[in-house]
Amino acid sequence: MNKSTIAIIIYVLGLIFGALVLDLWSAETGPKALIGMIWTALFLIALYFAETRNE
Repeated sequence: MNKSTIAIIIYVLGLIFGALVLDLWSAETGPKALIGMIWTALFLIALYFAETRNE
């Protein structure tokens, strides 16, 4: 499996976990919303490194 594919699968699983368990997408905004932004930033960094290491 490609490293970027693994990163995408982990990201999607994290989003599902955040939506169902942590209730990140509720009507309330607050510190929990930062978790989603940090998770997305980590995903983008992982994709960048996965693609640059392949070349």
